[in-house]
Amino acid sequence: MSQPLIVITVIAAYFVLLMAVSYFAGRGSDNSTFFTGKRQAPWPLVAFAMIGAAISGVTFISVPGMVVGKGYAYLQMVLGFIVGYAAIAFVLVPLFYKRRLISIYGYLEERFGSSTYRTGAWFFFISKMLGAAVRFFVVCAVLQLLVFSPLHIPFVFNVIVTIALIWLYTVQGGVKTLIWTDTIKSFCLIMSVILCIWFVATNMGFSFGELAGAIADHPTSRMFFFDNPKEGTYFWKQFLAGVFMAIATNGLDQDMMQRNLACRDSRQSQKNMIVSGVTQFFVIALFLLLGTVLVMFVTDKGIAIPEKTDELFGMVAQHPDVPVIVLILFVLGLVSAAYSAAGSALTSLTTSYTVDILGAHKKPDEERLTRVRKLVHFAMSAVMGLVIIAFYYLSDQDAISAVYTLASYTYGPILGLFVYGMFWSKPVRDRLVPVVCIAAPVLSWCMQWLLKECFGYETSFELLIINAAITVAGLRLLGINKAS
Repeated sequence: MSQPLIVITVIAAYFVLLMAVSYFAGRGSDNSTFFTGKRQAPWPLVAFAMIGAAISGVTFISVPGMVVGKGYAYLQMVLGFIVGYAAIAFVLVPLFYKRRLISIYGYLEERFGSSTYRTGAWFFFISKMLGAAVRFFVVCAVLQLLVFSPLHIPFVFNVIVTIALIWLYTVQGGVKTLIWTDTIKSFCLIMSVILCIWFVATNMGFSFGELAGAIADHPTSRMFFFDNPKEGTYFWKQFLAGVFMAIATNGLDQDMMQRNLACRDSRQSQKNMIVSGVTQFFVIALFLLLGTVLVMFVTDKGIAIPEKTDELFGMVAQHPDVPVIVLILFVLGLVSAAYSAAGSALTSLTTSYTVDILGAHKKPDEERLTRVRKLVHFAMSAVMGLVIIAFYYLSDQDAISAVYTLASYTYGPILGLFVYGMFWSKPVRDRLVPVVCIAAPVLSWCMQWLLKECFGYETSFELLIINAAITVAGLRLLGINKAS
């Protein structure tokens, strides 16, 4: 069987599974099911689903390749994620459940006013659209290499087909469907990585004990970096950035919180957050272990490591010395990660745009709300496809760095808005908040450039903290006395 045919078969089989799950999960669904799953999801199911929800095609492709230049430094950031998840569980989750919010950005309207509310919603829209497009771009690029290019099919057609498939299985069931598809995704991802490690290691003649020793002794397995505070891999920079990145991209992200708000109550949602945060550390560690095994394989075969390390996993999966099952597992893991991540992004974008920006839920006409929701869902799919195509022709940055760099700029104002809202009681001039939120990323970029040029300091993902701090400072300047 040819390589393109293998890939197409795996994708078709997985898509049939998704459609079956979507059909059964979406039966009898309405707008409440789409937006919140009617808050009936059991927390163990959500916790297991969240393992997959936090892992996209970018993680599957890019994280194993990261070991080439950065070792296991990413785990320093993931340790920070655990602390961030705890903060979400005990600070944000009770806040959101108390208000019975459909979209978490409704809090900003209660606290500040309509201008701030829409500013937060628009920043989420930009953040999620760009981040989801970059994540899905990686998958489309790999599918182009494995399937579409050998068949002389252009990249644009590749994007249209894959986006159409995702739209098809998410259009009806919404968040309820996502929880079930994320559960399948979590299982597929974990099993794919474990089995790929085993098959590649076996090909090199390693037993389990020998493999563990070889990984521990390999230079790519270094985890902690305490020696140079100026470098982006320095522990405390990575750890603190991980804490705030988790809060911003999970607790203040409609995509991720939409699942957590589907639990029956805040206590169950808290259990889900803690369990999924700890579990994520071990899952990411598996991806990094796989990266070391892939490096050992190409070294053993005398193959040059690709200049773009995102290509490492796919290159080994296609190698003739590797069993064909590795290619099948690679495609299965990649597709399960990509389809679920893009599907959840489309659902959350649809929810936020329909609720926060259009305010369509405020009118008591369920039939009209359904029409608006489906039209918005289609529009979000089209916009995502266009952004993916633009990124394909314009960007040369590795995907995992691109995702977190974009998040540092776009989630910073959202983080700043929520921090000010929860810790300062003074009201602000609502109409001027958009100015502060736009200025903060611009000033953050200027500060990043000055630190690099003047002091040789490499700003990593702590840029998010700087961005949020500037936003809070700007809101403090906009503060007004309650009597005025």
